[in-house]
Amino acid sequence: MNIKLFGEVFVTLLVITDPPGMVPIFLALTGAMSARDRNRAAFNAVALALGVIAVFAVGGRTILEYLHIDLPALQGAGGLLLVLVALELLTGKADNPDQMNTSNVALVPLGTPLLAGPGAIVATMLFVQRSSSGSDYLAIGVAIVAVMVAVYLVLRYSGFLVRLLKPSGIEVLTRIAGLLLAAIAVQLMADAVGAFVEKYAQSH
Repeated sequence: MNIKLFGEVFVTLLVITDPPGMVPIFLALTGAMSARDRNRAAFNAVALALGVIAVFAVGGRTILEYLHIDLPALQGAGGLLLVLVALELLTGKADNPDQMNTSNVALVPLGTPLLAGPGAIVATMLFVQRSSSGSDYLAIGVAIVAVMVAVYLVLRYSGFLVRLLKPSGIEVLTRIAGLLLAAIAVQLMADAVGAFVEKYAQSH
């Protein structure tokens, strides 16, 4: 196995997925759930993210070419999804546990576009494109799994913060997480617009 490539992929994806940065958003979305539901949401989110990244690693370029989708369009779509979730968190509509479905929260926005977002997808596709041997592909695969295990452990053991913060603390955290999500969404859309402008400026 190519250890150097493993290190590169692991560090790159760990920085992009940013497990510590995910904790406030994860707690804001799952704070009202029971510990069991919260753990299930963490597992489902990581499993989905792993599946999405694996699919794009294997056939990402083919999928995007077949659908005539540019990477910036994927970024913009991710940004729009996050805006919707951020608005829910900021307005308090996501506070009611009856409205929150464990699987829904785990799939969107946790699994995608937060964990398996445009950044992680594009980085993985570039690593695969650069690789040429079986040991390279093995290194990339193991690194992706290792990152997802690390993310799961961080989310899985973030539950003690819920006990520490109490409901009032969770509510404050929810508003802050909403603001952070909105900022991430705006950045994603700004990057997408910038990439489109650059692309069309080069073609004319």
